[in-house]
Amino acid sequence: MPLKIDPDMLLEGCGDESLDSGMRIDTVLDPLSGPGGPVKPAIYSGGVYQWDSRWQQVEDEQPTPVIVIDNVPSQANHLEEALHQQRAATGVPEFVLDLSRIDHLPSHLPRRISSLQFPHRNADAYLRDARLDGADFLKTDRGKAIFNATAQTCGPLMAWFPQALLYGFWQSHLGSKKTQAKHARAWVSEIIGWAPATKKENPTRLHGLKGDPLNLSIDSKVDFNEKDQADWNLSEGVKGGGRTSGKKTNALSNIGHGQALTDSTPAAVSFGRITQRATVSFAQLRRVRLGNDDPGADAAVRAVLVALGLHAHNLAFGRGFALRSGAELEPRGRTVHWLGTGQDDQACDFGDHRDTADLLKQTLAVARDRNVPLDGWGQSVTLVPKPNLAQAIRETWPTLNPDAGP
Repeated sequence: MPLKIDPDMLLEGCGDESLDSGMRIDTVLDPLSGPGGPVKPAIYSGGVYQWDSRWQQVEDEQPTPVIVIDNVPSQANHLEEALHQQRAATGVPEFVLDLSRIDHLPSHLPRRISSLQFPHRNADAYLRDARLDGADFLKTDRGKAIFNATAQTCGPLMAWFPQALLYGFWQSHLGSKKTQAKHARAWVSEIIGWAPATKKENPTRLHGLKGDPLNLSIDSKVDFNEKDQADWNLSEGVKGGGRTSGKKTNALSNIGHGQALTDSTPAAVSFGRITQRATVSFAQLRRVRLGNDDPGADAAVRAVLVALGLHAHNLAFGRGFALRSGAELEPRGRTVHWLGTGQDDQACDFGDHRDTADLLKQTLAVARDRNVPLDGWGQSVTLVPKPNLAQAIRETWPTLNPDAGP
């Protein structure tokens, strides 16, 4: 029977004297349409998938072609978003950049950006270019502590950005003469599609036709405002693309009328099987220290981080989930191994999201008893953009025609 993960196991495994290496979580995934059903992997620059070759078994004579359906950085984003959605229940600390005072933002843009959504976590330019209670965040005591923190002096990050200690960060947005602190991710996760039914050299493409009930003539030319396509008029005697009166001249199909072929993109792919592998490295986490020469407190920090990672994993991937359009998957079987020294691996389990929520609460209680800084847990602090950032946002999204409505 698998060993159930508990706080004592995490504390011991993450300790400085431990010989344990970490944990590995392997999950078999099925498309909602069933095994072998088509799944849309992530598409990268140039309209390509991330192809690779992997060994299914070390005894195999040849590696198996695979497509990475969801890579490591994307998986981290999904995990952080799961924590964001359940932030009130978990108490994970949060800063919120409030953009509500910036008028006329398009409806698809967020009015609030959570620190659990910052692209670079504690090293993000949105945090750098924010204000707290009228002062530049960088100049506040809290801001200085967060921006100067390292993995070896992790107190401010444990208090306000614990996810950065789990998923990694690089403080690269302060300038060449400022801190360049880095911390590699301890949690690594990716989803792989094995033996794709398409070929890298000639992948299946998705083609389409955008219809038009009135079948307006695509030979008609229009002058239109690229920033506001509702501002257009039929061209007079203009042949082909060009620019007239500050507007771009092109076919009627360029502003959404008439029938037009859509650009082909890589199609969804059928796979022999789909798997997710997640690992958490205790070796990497042992670099995380408070800097006060208290091994017990350091172990408590790491235990909280592992519990946080396990809970995020359950929240994001413990049931059917959607990565993107055409990539809806559900878990069909999970195996978990506690990685000891050499071949001394042990089957274990951490239960469902209710179990990991309880595990997180218990490890937090131990951390509090050991005086680990947890100031921000349970808090959500509101920031506003500095004037220069607010101006950049307004110039990116200007008010084109306030009388025209949304």
